[in-house]
Amino acid sequence: MKMGELFKTDDWKTEKHVPVIECPESVPAGEMFDIKVTLGKEVAHPNTTEHHIQWINVYFMPDGGKAAFQIGAFEFSAHGQDAKGPNEGPVYTHHGVTFSMKTSAPGTVVASAYCNIHGLWENSASISLK
Repeated sequence: MKMGELFKTDDWKTEKHVPVIECPESVPAGEMFDIKVTLGKEVAHPNTTEHHIQWINVYFMPDGGKAAFQIGAFEFSAHGQDAKGPNEGPVYTHHGVTFSMKTSAPGTVVASAYCNIHGLWENSASISLK
């Protein structure tokens, strides 16, 4: 089995585990722009001790490139756990990130996420240069 075979994909409008990538379709070369990656935009994903998103990783694959570049790895550690019991804690993180990047080449942003119950999911978005 190959790593890519472990990742699931679907339409993020109907499946709460698919990363939603919000970014411009076209950007000026070499200028910073924002990317937001979340899960559960249309269908909410739970964030409980028992069922949560543990991390989101984001990569950029330049068109014609030979290797992807990791943009960021984001972990979510607080899901309501506490010594009093599950979902009794005061802190919950939200499974979403916003960051800035720039690129001198068009390419594809790929986001992957891990649900502690439903495994690995991925999605992608293309970015062209103006």
